[in-house]
Amino acid sequence: MGTMKVLVCDKPGELLYTTRPIPQPEKGYTLLKIKRIGICGTDLHAFEGSQPYFNYPRVLGHELAAEVVSSAEGEFKPGDLVTLIPYVNCQTCFACRLGKTNCCTGIQVLGVHADGGMAEYMQVPTRLVLAADGLSPDELALVEPLAIGAHGVRRAAVVKGEYVLVIGAGPIGLGTMEFAKIAGGKVIALDINPQRLVFCKEKLKVDHIINALTEDVTARLYEITGGDMPAVIIDATGSQKAINNAFHYMTHGARFILIGLQKGEISFSHPEFHKREATLMSSRNATREDFDQVISAIKNKLIEPANYITHRVKFDNVAHNFSSWLDPDNGVIKAMVEVD
Repeated sequence: MGTMKVLVCDKPGELLYTTRPIPQPEKGYTLLKIKRIGICGTDLHAFEGSQPYFNYPRVLGHELAAEVVSSAEGEFKPGDLVTLIPYVNCQTCFACRLGKTNCCTGIQVLGVHADGGMAEYMQVPTRLVLAADGLSPDELALVEPLAIGAHGVRRAAVVKGEYVLVIGAGPIGLGTMEFAKIAGGKVIALDINPQRLVFCKEKLKVDHIINALTEDVTARLYEITGGDMPAVIIDATGSQKAINNAFHYMTHGARFILIGLQKGEISFSHPEFHKREATLMSSRNATREDFDQVISAIKNKLIEPANYITHRVKFDNVAHNFSSWLDPDNGVIKAMVEVD
């Protein structure tokens, strides 16, 4: 089959191009030619050296659009455009038997626990491949990050008319806001980046924005909610300070969902949490149901993925550009790598 170019994160701060053999087709697997790779926070944190559950060297990349080269089972034919669920689950543990494949006890997330898609070709289990259903390569590469937000909103069980505070206006937070809106929530976006907050208001049409650096967050939430405070809070920052602060923003009976992940410990007042009979839950990865919802939402124009793509780069130039995407001044929301 010959060789292919691969980009390896050898250690924090170091990306190296190398060549590897193109994978040989195996039973139960589909060989893909990668077309698009979305760069996400996990990739950037791995490059920085701050990503939990991570080891080096690693081929990054799990927000993917690809073309089928071959598929042993015949479910897909050569040339089919696809995306994939990059969470390889064991199918037998307790979580998998419950249908919670997103938090399988032995999960291997491509680009984190196992090598991902920053390569010209990739072989993945056919059961994790999803048909394009009319979506473009750019749209397909955005399905996975949007599914993270969709899953968090589904965990929150947002009810129409509820105030939903989403903390963090990065790509995951923005997708979370979109699905909170689709669920009927009145969305409040909280961030410290004024450009991101303008994006929330102008592009996503969120109901309210708050800048945590320049405004009194508690007072603004009280004003916006008519004194009730938010019924749902979703963190998409992974910031320990932001997470701990958010316990003060909950109404009584609130649900607090952690999509963002950090390495430290959460700290909050038990009496304050208890008297609210609040619910705290994590939201990890996503399930096929979430991917299906995202694909449907894009098809039905409920979401416009093109809004998210701020930077484009060819695969050969990723290593040179990667560190620049860490700089907030560059205004990156989603960098999209083109392999074709």
